[in-house]
Amino acid sequence: MKMAQALNGKLITVFGGSGFIGRHVIRILAERGYSIRAAVRRPELAEHLQPLGAVGQIMPVAASVRNKKSVERAVEGACAVINLVGILYETGAQKFDSVQAKGPGVVAEVCKEQGIDTFVHVSAIGADENSPAVYAKTKAAGEKAVLEAMPNAVIFRPSIVFGPDDDFFNRFGSMAQLFPALPLIGGGHTKFQPVYVGDVALAIANAAENKVETGKIYELGGPQVATFKECLQLMMNVILRKRMLVSLPFLMARIQAKFLQMLPKPMLTVDQVNLLKSDNIVSKEAQAEKRTFEGLGIEPHSMEAILPTYLDKFRPRGQYDSQNAAKS
Repeated sequence: MKMAQALNGKLITVFGGSGFIGRHVIRILAERGYSIRAAVRRPELAEHLQPLGAVGQIMPVAASVRNKKSVERAVEGACAVINLVGILYETGAQKFDSVQAKGPGVVAEVCKEQGIDTFVHVSAIGADENSPAVYAKTKAAGEKAVLEAMPNAVIFRPSIVFGPDDDFFNRFGSMAQLFPALPLIGGGHTKFQPVYVGDVALAIANAAENKVETGKIYELGGPQVATFKECLQLMMNVILRKRMLVSLPFLMARIQAKFLQMLPKPMLTVDQVNLLKSDNIVSKEAQAEKRTFEGLGIEPHSMEAILPTYLDKFRPRGQYDSQNAAKS
């Protein structure tokens, strides 16, 4: 890790800073000399952020997008605010409506009230008020709420994000260690445009520094489009394992998901099955208008370049297989 630059006297608040994308965003901002207030529900679980910056540079604080008072305290004095909060499934008080539909609007409204002009919100490709998936519907509602409060906000919609600690390749890599076959929901035909977390974080950090044209929704996808099946095949090549890929029709997947979503940490939910019925790729409109990495001046990394750097732990002999893979 690069040594943090001398602090520039500016503060940026990052909601959801302890999450997968947040850690990478905070590292970049710390290297650029910002003080960072990581607004999280449980600050005691955000101690892993401290080594990303100098002593005292990163400050976890308790806040929830469901609580306006806590949001007001978290953004006070900030020159820019980033919202990364999102959930893949509902638990307790963490509901799609409150976290993804209403929460972003609360943060944007507070920024407006406090005179903070720079607001960056991370949504997702597939955000659509007419989607059969509640996840996608609430993502769309959150975008609308943000732009109503702050028309000059920057919104990013990434495709499926990969990198160390991701929830996609790591999950299927772990399954490949345990089971002789992997499921292809809907036959594995859904198209993704997997995007490296470091590239997404760079775009977010640049936007927080006002280096991105505001008032736009950018769609972030990697350099290649791949089907669900092709993604798993690539993963198996990387981890040096051969597993059967078994087609699981959407109807059967929904039935299984009804039981799996009752687990404390669901392996699959009905809502996720509904999401897989639509491709998750950058739209032609975004490409034509350069609301993409190209328009941001960022060249995204490929899966082939990044996956071997963190999936080697799933190889038959773990990281010791790395040299053999390099020779093959």
